[in-house]
Amino acid sequence: MLDAPTQIQPPAEIVPAKKLGAKVAGLYAAPSDDFQTRPVDRLELGFNGIPGDFHGGSTRRSGGREPWYPRGTEIRNERQVSIVAFDELATIAGLMGLAEIKPEWIGANLVIDGLPNLSMLPSATLLFFAGGVTLKIDAQNGPCRLSGRSIAENAGMADQDAGSLLFPRVAKRLRGLVAWVEKPGVVSAGEEISVRVPEQWIYKA
Repeated sequence: MLDAPTQIQPPAEIVPAKKLGAKVAGLYAAPSDDFQTRPVDRLELGFNGIPGDFHGGSTRRSGGREPWYPRGTEIRNERQVSIVAFDELATIAGLMGLAEIKPEWIGANLVIDGLPNLSMLPSATLLFFAGGVTLKIDAQNGPCRLSGRSIAENAGMADQDAGSLLFPRVAKRLRGLVAWVEKPGVVSAGEEISVRVPEQWIYKA
């Protein structure tokens, strides 16, 4: 007689998947020679991202975020779309002693409203836009000195060097997300978004 199989216990606590709702609160695009963005009414998205955008393309060059590669190595572009939230930008502004930080100052393409703790959405979260576009979240967008310098200049900070250094310190886990286009199409201002958060767990070796 065969013994009954022993139930396999998961190696970590599994947090179930969930569905959330959100809305497009702002759209922005950048000219090919400048990372700062400009407000637009709609974004045309292809498999290469936003056509003509500073961060468009199917590949990109590695930088300081990828120290495991020589700087300038051609790699997959998982940073096609930069996503932020107004409430998190307001928090960062307060920590920097500023009245506001505009999304375009830090090269954002998309502002999403209705999701608490936007920057904490896990990798592989899917954003289904009512118009048919799907974006897949890659990871948090780490704050850098380039964005800090842009904020300091646009906000007219007296000490712009200090401002460029302050932003990376206070904006960690508040600076939003980067995503890539899984299904192309057009995103319009005010569009509804269905958010599918995947199962989550903490890996332990």
